[in-house]
Amino acid sequence: MAYTEQSSLLTDQVAFDRIAYFALRSELLFDAVADVMPVAQAMPGSSVKFTIFNDLDPATSTLTETSDVTAVAMSDSQVEVTLAEYGNAVNTTAKLRGTSFLDVDAAAANVVGYNAGISIDSIIRDVLAGGTNVVYGGGGSSDETARNQIEAEDIIEANDVRKVVAALRKANAVSFNGMYMGYIHPDVSYDLRRETGVASWRDPHVYSDPAGIYMGEVGAFEGVRFIETPRAKLFENASNGAGGSGNIDVYCTHIMGRQALAKAHSIVDGNGPFPRVIRGPVVDSLQRFQPVGWYWLGGYARFREASLRRIEAASSIGANS
Repeated sequence: MAYTEQSSLLTDQVAFDRIAYFALRSELLFDAVADVMPVAQAMPGSSVKFTIFNDLDPATSTLTETSDVTAVAMSDSQVEVTLAEYGNAVNTTAKLRGTSFLDVDAAAANVVGYNAGISIDSIIRDVLAGGTNVVYGGGGSSDETARNQIEAEDIIEANDVRKVVAALRKANAVSFNGMYMGYIHPDVSYDLRRETGVASWRDPHVYSDPAGIYMGEVGAFEGVRFIETPRAKLFENASNGAGGSGNIDVYCTHIMGRQALAKAHSIVDGNGPFPRVIRGPVVDSLQRFQPVGWYWLGGYARFREASLRRIEAASSIGANS
């Protein structure tokens, strides 16, 4: 007897899921600490200047009854945030859109939107990584004075966090509701979470109302609420432990108080505090090419260096050889 089986006909086909999946993505977190923004901007401009008035020195001398007080001069300083253009775009063809079993336009908008977020996140991260206040991992026992001197065993320890918190408090850095904010790489978080004792790691629900937990927040340690992100600044092969480049990766842990970061943006032509996705014009003769992209005109700058600290360290599970 003859059987009509699968191989007899060409009617069978491979089935495709019409739901599009995307690359694994890290959360976008750094913009949350940009708490200094223009409140009464005078006009549009290529940059925005913020003015900080300095306090007067304490007046501890007694006054003379018959003499007038000697006036002192006030002083100030300024921080400037320069606005720059940022953007990216893709351009799909009519043939792609007409033959794809997926909604290419929706996928393009998704990819472009995420690219906007991760691009701005990277810009902020690099601004933070340029801060001038840095200590090197090793719990205070390390004698390293530069990134390229960090050795594989110079991992973050409790005393590094204590030292930074003490420096922030000494500088009168204002906390976020009683705690400073920290951004930490998962490889470094692994080392810090192993600390034990009365000051050991505490999960967010132990110390805070869950409604007030920041996105990505994983716990508190020594007065710092830590947000874990793989996008924390990483200097690959930055050290050989002896003053040169080598195989040791160096990780940045940023710990900060309020007003560490300033943000400014254009206020005309539809610009705002965040990038916007733009559907570009179709300008080809047959209207086959449809661009979609994102655009932002703005910038970031460190506002108070005294409110920003950085710990540079290796990791016990990082690339060290």
